[in-house]
Amino acid sequence: MKDDILTYREMCDREQVQTLQRGMNFRLNPAYSVILMSQRRNAPYNDTILADGLTILYEGHDIPKTGDVSDPKKHDQALYSKTGKLTQNGKFAEAVKRHRAGGLPEKVRAYEKLFNGVWSFRGTFELIDYEYILQSGRQVFKYQLKLADDQDMGDCQALKDRTRVIPTEIKKQVWKRDAGRCVICGAEDELHFDHDIPYSKGGSSITADNVRILCARHNIAKSNKIE
Repeated sequence: MKDDILTYREMCDREQVQTLQRGMNFRLNPAYSVILMSQRRNAPYNDTILADGLTILYEGHDIPKTGDVSDPKKHDQALYSKTGKLTQNGKFAEAVKRHRAGGLPEKVRAYEKLFNGVWSFRGTFELIDYEYILQSGRQVFKYQLKLADDQDMGDCQALKDRTRVIPTEIKKQVWKRDAGRCVICGAEDELHFDHDIPYSKGGSSITADNVRILCARHNIAKSNKIE
């Protein structure tokens, strides 16, 4: 469910893998890819959620640090590895090319790191475009992803109208204000960032006053009352 709050272990369990160490994971599942993103000040890449609240600009990843490469930030991001195989950058770029040629866009599940040990599921996106641009003296990939219409909402159909992305800074404010607990029962597991007034009914995603933390039980109970 979009805007779930997860530990690293819960994120890995959800994707049915032992570890998620790469930021880009093309076809981690046969039906979709997975990206890990961060907008923290010390983040290694420049990932951004645009003002429309629906679009992610995701930066490609650097070549590995090796004996020959002491500082990957001084080298172009690579489409191919030294062995001639597509890198993760290349696999995502090829998916965009297939979409440009008329194919369906690649589905991508996005997770964002908010704090150490605290992640948020941003939702399922569609990979629709990329650029290979000059940035700080080197070439980097910039991928554009749009929030998909068909979010994985489980049985809770009333949540489908709450699609706007809650900004990262708002999530951080709410996490600190609500002390990482459900505001109704104090639960610390199965948590979710919730719009108090749904976006479709005029509620805002850009103010912490309209966002709170609920556990799964109270989030579903509330959603069942939305008409």
